[in-house]
Amino acid sequence: MPALPRSATPLVLLGLLIGLAGCGSVVDVDPAQDAANARCADVMIALPPSVAENEQRDTNSQATSAWGDPSKVVLRCGVDVPGPTTDPCVTVNDVDWVVREGDPAWTATTYGRDPAVEILFDPEEVASSTVLVELGDAVSRVEQSRACVGLSEATPAPAGG
Repeated sequence: MPALPRSATPLVLLGLLIGLAGCGSVVDVDPAQDAANARCADVMIALPPSVAENEQRDTNSQATSAWGDPSKVVLRCGVDVPGPTTDPCVTVNDVDWVVREGDPAWTATTYGRDPAVEILFDPEEVASSTVLVELGDAVSRVEQSRACVGLSEATPAPAGG
């Protein structure tokens, strides 16, 4: 099976991973653009052996991991660092995450950390709070340089005129 193109959507990626994972083989995950970043190695060695009661599985690319058979949670380190966004940003145990709801896959991407870490999961299969808590220690190995701000904390735009 060929690797997915970098432009694959998280939904397509998760669907393919679930299908491939059922075979009991190594999980096929396309690496992120900055997967070779040395800080990703710090994240990878700190990953827990299980997430949401799903055991960690082998993947075929650098700076990636998956849990569950079929895969319930997929992680990629070195994805594009999100800039300011209106997407929901939540803080869980001092780690900020930009969360994008999909159907069925949700994507949570660390905010304010370079390289960024992306997690794909189906909230019907695993609770987002569990996933973000259990992976928070590993992703916190990448230093935070920015933080989520709420609307009340945002700097107002200058008045036009």
